[in-house]
Amino acid sequence: MISENQVTTILGNIPAPGKVRTLAQMNMLRDIKLSGEKLEVTVAATALGEQAQIWVKGAITNVASKKAGITDVSVNMIDVKPEDMNEIKHIIAVMSGKGGVGKSLVSGLTAIALRKQGFEVGILDADITGPSIPKMFGINTRPVASETGILPVLSKSEIEIISVNLFLPGETEAVIWRGPMISNAINQFWKEVVWGKLDYLVIDLPPGTADAPLTVLQNLPVNGIIMVFTPQHLTTMIVRKAVNMANVMKKPIIGIIENMSYLYVPEIKKSIEIFGSSKGREMSEITGAPLLSQIPIDPELAALCDRGEIEEYNSELLNTLGQSIVKLMPLKQAE
Repeated sequence: MISENQVTTILGNIPAPGKVRTLAQMNMLRDIKLSGEKLEVTVAATALGEQAQIWVKGAITNVASKKAGITDVSVNMIDVKPEDMNEIKHIIAVMSGKGGVGKSLVSGLTAIALRKQGFEVGILDADITGPSIPKMFGINTRPVASETGILPVLSKSEIEIISVNLFLPGETEAVIWRGPMISNAINQFWKEVVWGKLDYLVIDLPPGTADAPLTVLQNLPVNGIIMVFTPQHLTTMIVRKAVNMANVMKKPIIGIIENMSYLYVPEIKKSIEIFGSSKGREMSEITGAPLLSQIPIDPELAALCDRGEIEEYNSELLNTLGQSIVKLMPLKQAE
């Protein structure tokens, strides 16, 4: 006779509506009771409309019958707060004191690197007035939402993504909001989005040390910061401000990344430091954190981002970056 654990595994593999991730991954299966030939399943209806709920009930009934041989099935849909469904093991904020240094690029590459390591990953685009994550990932799908919650959109490699740009009529629409509205949007992305079970959530912060970064560092349980900079002296000076903010907020900087570090010219087999010599060692001393990567100026990577195909980028730096982050995060490792 089939066991309750076996039934849980079988039902957990059912894809959630509009998602590639499963009911188990989204933490929507809240309770399963098997008594003889009778099965009672409780499912979170959070963010699901009426038709989606009907589909879930039908899918559970059909799968239970075909794969578990159980025909007496009752499915109860209940409302659960998204924040009570979310189980996120690590939250990484990507930060810098200056704009234009490539925080969104680093956020995207960090998520991709961790995904290539086999982890479940999401990206929260907290750059409300300058969101670029959806463009880089080629996503323009509007998130599924109801009064009870929001489902993030899934990328090609199954990275969950939420961004204000996904809610706008067009990607070029301007978000002209004051600080309190921006902070409220970030809090909504944290509390009202059904992230489900994630190993890592990467947060793409806007530049500076004002409302948005403050909201994230104060209100979200960030347990690691990656600081991004470029070789220019002006940039490293301003990044010190972000470092000071992280120290004041008592958030650990787990690593630093130098973007636009050099340009490799294959015809002459030489790397050219267009923006000056590397500041990696200097920034490592300032932050007390290791240099995770030096990202070159790469025309191929730029073209992939412009086409919305950043996930197609293939470089050894992704493997190195992913492995380094996993080693440096607190020992609450993804299982």
